[in-house]
Formats: sequence, C-alpha cells, structure tokens
Amino acid sequence: MNALALLLSLAYLGLVFLAPGALSNLFGLLALGATAFLRLSPNGRTLNLALLTLGFTLGLVRSGNTLGLIGLVGILVALTTLPRIPGWIRALLGLAILLLSVPMAGFANTFIFELGIQIGIYAAMALGLNVVVGMAGLLDLGYAAFFAVGAYTWAIFGSEQAKNFMQGSFPLPGEYMYLFMGIAVVTTALTGLFIGLPALRLRGDYLAIVTLGLGEVVRILANNLDHPINFTNGPQGITPVQRPPIDWFRELMGGLGVRLDQATDYQLFFYLLVLLMIGLVVLANVNLANSRFGRAWVAIREDEVAARSMGIPLLPTKLLAFMTGAAFSGVMGVIFAAQRTFVSPESFTLLASITILGMVILGGMGSIPGAILGAAALTILNLDVLKTFSEFVRTSLPQIPSQVDPAKYERLVFGLILVLMMIFRPEGLIPERRHKAEMEEA
Repeated sequence: MNALALLLSLAYLGLVFLAPGALSNLFGLLALGATAFLRLSPNGRTLNLALLTLGFTLGLVRSGNTLGLIGLVGILVALTTLPRIPGWIRALLGLAILLLSVPMAGFANTFIFELGIQIGIYAAMALGLNVVVGMAGLLDLGYAAFFAVGAYTWAIFGSEQAKNFMQGSFPLPGEYMYLFMGIAVVTTALTGLFIGLPALRLRGDYLAIVTLGLGEVVRILANNLDHPINFTNGPQGITPVQRPPIDWFRELMGGLGVRLDQATDYQLFFYLLVLLMIGLVVLANVNLANSRFGRAWVAIREDEVAARSMGIPLLPTKLLAFMTGAAFSGVMGVIFAAQRTFVSPESFTLLASITILGMVILGGMGSIPGAILGAAALTILNLDVLKTFSEFVRTSLPQIPSQVDPAKYERLVFGLILVLMMIFRPEGLIPERRHKAEMEEA
C-alpha cells in the first residue's frame, strides 16, 4: 500500500511538471484519496502529504487551476483528522500551505486570493455561529444580520455617507478601520443583546422563526433607511469604502523579497489579516469551550431543565453565547466592507444566514475544524465549482437553455447537501467528540 500511494504521488508530481491543468489536479485528488484511505505507515503517509503539497502548489502556480486549491484544503483536512502524524509535521505543513502555497498561487491567479479571503471571512463567521448553534444549541436563522451591522458600521463612517446626517470630516482615514473593528465588536454584541433578550426566551423552532424574522428586519432597515434621512443609501449601497493604508506592509514584503503590485498588494494584505483573525477566533473558541461558560452552553444544549436545576442561569448564559457569536460576525463585516469597498443589503439576505448555518452543519456542530472545513467546502462550491461548471455547460452545450444554468441552482444544491448530510452523516464531516458519541448512542 505504501508503494502504491508513493507511486501515485510521484506520478502526480510528474504530471504537474509535464502538463499542469485540471486533469493532472484530478489525478492529484485521486492520489490524496489513496493517501487518506489506504492503510499506510505514519512515515509513508507523511511523505505522501508532503509530496502532494508540493504538487498542488506547483500545479496552482503553473496553471492557476483552482482544483489545486481544493487539493490543498483536502491536505489541511487530512492533517487535522488522520491519526499518527507527528504534531510538528502537522504544524509545518499547515503553515507552509497557508503562508507559502496559497500566496504563491495567488500571485499566479489573483482569484485564488479572493477565494482564500472569502473562505476566511465565512470560516470566522461559521466559528461564531458554531458557538451559538453548535455549543449552546440555539438555532439562529438570522446570523447575517450581525455581519450587516459590522459592515455598515465601517461603511457609513469610512465613506462620505456619514455627511448625510452629521457634520465632520468624512470619510474617516483608512487607519480607523482597525478602531472600527473594535467598535463593531461592541455594536454587534449589543445588537445580539437586544435581539436575544426577547428571542432567547423561546426554544427550538420558535426561536428559529423569531431570529429569521429579526434578521430580515435588519436587512430591510438597511434597504429602506435612505429616507427621510439617508443613513444607508438604500438598495444602491455605499461605495467607495476606505481601505487602510498599507505602505508599511509593502515595505515589509519588499524587505522579505516579495514584490507587490496594485493587483496583489491589498489581496495579500487582506488574506493575511483574515488568517490572523481566524487564529484569534479559533483561540477564543478553544478557550471558551474549555471554560465554565463552554460547559454551561453544552449543558443547556443537552437539557435545559437539567441545566437550570444545576444552578445555571439560562437567559444570561444564552445571551453570552449569542453576543459572542455576533461579535465574531461583526469584526468580519468590517473587513468585508473594507476589502470589497462596497456594501449593499444584497450581501446579507436570508440565503447568507442559511449558507453559514449549512457550513456549521456540514462540518459538524460544535467542531472547530469542522466549521472551517464546512466554510471552505461551501465557499469553493459557490464561488468556483458551480460557476466553472456553468461556463463549461455554456461553451460545450450551447443548445441547452439558460434556465438550466447550474449556477442558478445554488440553493437547490445547498439543500441537497444538507438533506444528504442528515441522512448519511448527521454528525458532520469532522464531528465533535461529544456530539459524535451522542449520535452513536441515539
């Protein structure tokens, strides 16, 4: 088995050198599957993962084909889930993929940077919703509302929009974005408090319906608060939103020998900023899960009556989970507004909330690596796979009517994925240990 897996990995490396592209990357995914599912020695599996990391990186740099990014995500999943891989190997390969492979591929194809940034933003939000749904068991269908509050918090004051209702020097300089990331934590946590106070007295389906309605209220407010006083500019949205100056970043990269141009400087900056935020969010998640608050959330998720009888105050504990999840989403909203330089209500629809919830369910409720994997899988599916498949259908089969365009069936595909997950793997792709045990007992 070791020889077969090694042969496949070496053959993939040869294909990448000779004919980089979609077919060679498909072969690489086959080799990755063999490495993950065949019975290999720890050293053999580690060697194969290292070779495949090199192969997918070369494939991305030489061809820009995004199947290579799926391969790198698969290697990160393998490093997280496969047993008997030394910890230092996991850390080394993981850092090499995030800090070297993806940026190198991004310089060859800037869409890789865009994919990486969007995966990071949604991963941080999925981790925030994981606190609410996965740990505390509170079904929230209006989570995108907090994302909108964070995005509009910076978009209004980081553009000339604020001149419509107050005096001052607007837009604020881009450096203020960092300050507004902190302000967004407070504003979204307070929004979570105001929404949660009436909503969290309910349970189950009733809570889901109320949060769905309140989430839509925030979007409709953003859509209609353009009169009599123009706060949000209505459906036209707000643009341009200021970005932070990055002269220091260009000098730092120049000192490291990395030459940036106008097409890649902000993309690399936001990619690294998002990675930093995910690191902080993961750190906060781990500490919260191991704290008395995390244990109280799990107790409430398992049995509210038993938790209350043990002295856990239900409403304050639930509110803390709601506010924590909201704060994570608000910070990413500020980064989203600055990265896109444009904010409109269309980005915060019910579909966005459902998509983030689907990421948590797909990865595994309560599971930190699962939430990140779910975010990566659905973001790549939405932004890359469906659109690439649509282009293929349009160019190869022009006689097919436009109504059959696969990209238009995004909601159907998400729904099918959720249904299949509930039938065949309800605990998620990378289940949390406690949740997996519960599902097995059931």
